[in-house]
Amino acid sequence: MMLAKVRLLVAALWAGSLWTVGYLVAPTLFASLDRVLAGSIAGLVFHAEAMLSLGCGAAMGVLLFFGTRDWTPKRRRSVLLIVVAMVMCTVASHFGIQPMMAAAKASGDASFGKLHGISSTIYLVQSLLAGWLLWKQA
Repeated sequence: MMLAKVRLLVAALWAGSLWTVGYLVAPTLFASLDRVLAGSIAGLVFHAEAMLSLGCGAAMGVLLFFGTRDWTPKRRRSVLLIVVAMVMCTVASHFGIQPMMAAAKASGDASFGKLHGISSTIYLVQSLLAGWLLWKQA
């Protein structure tokens, strides 16, 4: 019972942080600051979010291993797949797309917009998966 509550808390922290950073903090920064400063701060915030996501993914993995004895194997497997997909979204975006975006921005390459669109799509998918993860906890 205690591990189920901790698992729900971690899932809520993960989902809430994704939604807050991506759909509240970043838009507010760009609406209230100049683009360069907003981009710099948003980059730092998204880096912190990526590290939090990796930590939450690891914690969920441990909690799914130890704290789901009352779940069916199918339920455990489906939730684990959601967690893995969310972690892969973080890895792909933060360690794959973000460095390419930084390089494109630094060189003035026009591909920055396309890369930003890909990154935003990955983030949206991860955000939707976070809702599904919370739903599956019940």
